[in-house]
Amino acid sequence: MKRRTVVMGLTVGAAVPAVGFASGARAASRTSAASSAVSTDSSLVFDPSSYTELTTSITDTTGTAHEVVYHFYKVASYVADPVDATYQSLNVSVPVKIDGSVVDASGAPILFANQVGGYMPSSVANATGIGVGGGMGPGGPGGPAPAADSAASRQQLALAAGYVVVEPGARGRSLVDSSGTYYGTAPAAIVDLKAAVRYVKFNKGRIPGNVDRIVSAGVSAGGALSSLLGASGDSPVYDSYLRELGAADASDAIFATGAWCPITDLEHADMAYEWNWGANLLSSGSAVDQTISKALSSAYGDYLASLRLTAKGFGTLTARNLDEYLVRTHLEPSATQYLAVLSDADRATYLAANSFITWSGGRATFSWADFLTHVGARKKNTPAFDAFDLSAPENNEFGTGTTANRHFTLYSLRHEEGAGARLDSDIPAKLHLMNPMYHLVDKVNEHRSKHWWIRLGTKDSDTALTVAGNLAARLKNLGDDVDTSYYWDAGHGADNDPGDFVKWIATVSGYRS
Repeated sequence: MKRRTVVMGLTVGAAVPAVGFASGARAASRTSAASSAVSTDSSLVFDPSSYTELTTSITDTTGTAHEVVYHFYKVASYVADPVDATYQSLNVSVPVKIDGSVVDASGAPILFANQVGGYMPSSVANATGIGVGGGMGPGGPGGPAPAADSAASRQQLALAAGYVVVEPGARGRSLVDSSGTYYGTAPAAIVDLKAAVRYVKFNKGRIPGNVDRIVSAGVSAGGALSSLLGASGDSPVYDSYLRELGAADASDAIFATGAWCPITDLEHADMAYEWNWGANLLSSGSAVDQTISKALSSAYGDYLASLRLTAKGFGTLTARNLDEYLVRTHLEPSATQYLAVLSDADRATYLAANSFITWSGGRATFSWADFLTHVGARKKNTPAFDAFDLSAPENNEFGTGTTANRHFTLYSLRHEEGAGARLDSDIPAKLHLMNPMYHLVDKVNEHRSKHWWIRLGTKDSDTALTVAGNLAARLKNLGDDVDTSYYWDAGHGADNDPGDFVKWIATVSGYRS
C-alpha cells in the first residue's frame, strides 16, 4: 500500500526537489584539512521543508508487515557543477511514523545504499519513493534486486527500523556524449559517491539523521564501491576530481561499510580467479586455456605475499595455505551453519547427495579440492576481467575519452601487443583510485571505516572467493571490527541475512530508537 499526500502546498507528484541544479559558484579555498572539494554553493543547501509524505507497507524478514509513513526528498544534484545531474542526484527517505507511532529520526543512523551493478550508471532521478522507479542508465536494468528470500529491499528494511535512507545515483561506464566521449568510466562512480557523502555531511542539521553514523551498502560492483568508499575516506588522491565537480566542503569518510560479493582489486582479479577456479570447467564442459590459467595463478602467489596478510592459526597467508585458510575460516563454518538448521531428515538427504562432506559433532569438514568439484562450472573464461579481446565490462570501466575499452593489466596487454607494450600512463593511478586494498595496504588510511559487514556466496564464481577473504583478513590485521560470512551454496548477489544487517547497524552505531 502506498499513498501520497500534499506537503507544503505542493500537489501530488509535483514536489520541488530539495536543491536546485548547479549555479557554478565555487568557494575560493579549502576550509577543512579533511575535505578536498571547495564548493559552498547555495544550491548544495538541503531544504528540510521540501518533501512528499508517503505511506507504504514493508514486510520484514519475519513476515510481519509494518505501515511506514516517511518523508521523501528528491535532491536534484549533490554537486554544484554536475556532469550529468540525471545520475549525480540522490533521494532521502526519513521515517516519521511506524505502525502508528511517531518516529524521531534526527539521531538515527543513515544507510547510504548505492544501486550500482556492473559498474553501470545508476539513477534515482525518476524514483517516486524509496526503492521505486529508479534504475540504471543505458546498457542495463536497475541495480541488484533484493534477494529472493528477502521480504523487502535493504533500504526498506532500514526505513522500517527507523533509519534514514539515502539512495545516491552515480555515473557509470556506458555513458557517452554526442561527441562519442565516455564520461562515466573510472573513477567517476566512486568520485560521485564521495561527493554524495560530502553533500550529506555538509547538510548536517538539515538532513535528518546522524551524519557521523553513515553506513554504506552495495552489491557486486556496488559492493566494490561500498568497500572503496569505506577504505578511502578523505583520501587526497580524489581531490582534483571532487573539486572539478564542485563537491561540498565536507568529509567523505563514512562510519561503517556493508559489501556483498565485492568485485574489486581488479588489477589482480584475473590472477585470483585462476588461483581459485582455474581447474573448474566452463558450463560448456570445456576447460580454459591451462597455460594462461597457470601463468596467472602462479603470479597470484607473488601478489599475495606482497599483502603480508596473517591469520590466527595460519601465520602469514601464502598461495600454499590460502586454500586451507578459506576452508577452515569461511567455507566449513558456512556449511556447518547451513546444515545445522536443517531437519535431521533434510540434513541426511543433503549429506547423502554431497558425500564429500563429513558431518561429525555438529560440524562439517571437507577438502578444498572436493569443494571445487562441488561448485562445478566456473562462470568466466580466462582472463576473467581484463579480456584479451577487450570484451569484459571492466575493460569498458577503464575506457577513456572516445576509447571505449582498454587493457588495465600488463599480462593481457602484452599477450595482445607484445612484450614491449606499456599500459597507458593514467592506468596505474586509476587502479589505485578504484582499489580499496591500495588504501588498506599501500597507503593505510586512518580515516577508513572501522566497522565492516562482508558477505559472499560460496558458489559465486563471478569473482574469486579470495577477494572478500583478503579484504576481511587485511581489515582484521588493521584491528577493525569485521563481520564476515560466506553463504553456503549461494550464488552471486546473495543476501541471506538482511535483517541481521539492519540489526548490526544499530549495534555498531550504538543507536537506540
